[in-house]
Amino acid sequence: MANNFAMHLHYLNEKPSLLTHFINELRDIEIQKEKGRFRKNLEKIGSLMAYEMSKHLDYKPIAVTTPLGQKASHDLQDNVVVLSILRAGLALHQGFIAFLNTSDHGFISAYRDHSDEFHFEIKVEYMAVPDLKDKILWIVDPMLATGKSIVEVIKHLQALHQPKEIHLAVVVAAPEGIAYLQQQLPEHVHLWMADVDDCLNEHQYIVPGLGDAGDLAYGVKL
Repeated sequence: MANNFAMHLHYLNEKPSLLTHFINELRDIEIQKEKGRFRKNLEKIGSLMAYEMSKHLDYKPIAVTTPLGQKASHDLQDNVVVLSILRAGLALHQGFIAFLNTSDHGFISAYRDHSDEFHFEIKVEYMAVPDLKDKILWIVDPMLATGKSIVEVIKHLQALHQPKEIHLAVVVAAPEGIAYLQQQLPEHVHLWMADVDDCLNEHQYIVPGLGDAGDLAYGVKL
């Protein structure tokens, strides 16, 4: 799946906004203690990202009939499928679908299976996905660390489906993960990032990051 084409990069936090505010709350070690608030902040960030990403979609001209006449406007033409990577992507997913009333949805699991403290492989064991042929696929996952999970997910999807475009939406990205995706993914992929951090540590976690998004949203797993 490697290629010589540049992936499209979109950085959404260049100028401070409400997005910045909710990312700050997501990171704050004290605010994180409230799981409900953490999930709600992920949801709000998802909605803000969906709004920005919607500007890249195709629209068709329409006429809207009002009580006093007609207004020339535009309406969404693309068929969008929102797919979340379980389980951390679920709260972010809710923010995206708040604006996409007619979209289909998909879910896929991807997790790190550690052989020791420093080495792991990505396991993909569950997939519930609608037909993606000629659709715009939005894959949502809060954290882009190494990028290996996203690459494995796309490999599994492309073995069965051929979407028109793939858009990846992440809240926090590491430079190493961005570079890995650029090496591995085809040119029709867009990467949307709410924020970009410094690096990965020796355990391949994002620094300064925010911790394990899945654990913070839903509790520590066994």
